[in-house]
Amino acid sequence: MENQNTPIKAGLNAGLILGILSVVITFIVYFVSPSTLVSGIFGIAMLVVFFGLLIYFGIQYRTSLGGFMEFGKAFQYSFIALLVAGIISQIGNALLYNLIDPALPGVLAEQTIENTMEMMEKFGAADSISSEQLDKMRQDAEANYTFSGQLKALGIASIIYAIIALIIGAIIKKRDKSLDF
Repeated sequence: MENQNTPIKAGLNAGLILGILSVVITFIVYFVSPSTLVSGIFGIAMLVVFFGLLIYFGIQYRTSLGGFMEFGKAFQYSFIALLVAGIISQIGNALLYNLIDPALPGVLAEQTIENTMEMMEKFGAADSISSEQLDKMRQDAEANYTFSGQLKALGIASIIYAIIALIIGAIIKKRDKSLDF
């Protein structure tokens, strides 16, 4: 019997690589400029890099299967990889926010509020925010960095991972047309 790489095993391997890479990049950015962690450009750059790597690893996995992969296997691979990477990333963030620099969540929450206010000023809506609303935004931003906030984010992210896995699965699948009758 052939020892084929299953979608779950391939997803675990890709997820481990992506998760560890995410933690390493996050820590490097933290040591260089912590406020960059909440910038939109950093988030978009991370998404592009990780989706590109996930597709690359998926195509490598498809090649290892003989060049063809059904959509179901492609989805399984993608979802497992995203979920594992997300869990590892959350663990790294929890270490950063709770053990390494417990003051960082406050700094990041404040930077998030500043970024939001700058964007609202560009649209001319900054004056419409009351001090109560601003305090509520600050509390919500700080709550995102707590352990329960991180778990909630992972739960919501799992749903988003499923949607992204559908898209990536559609990209990396390849049907063997020679089997069509």
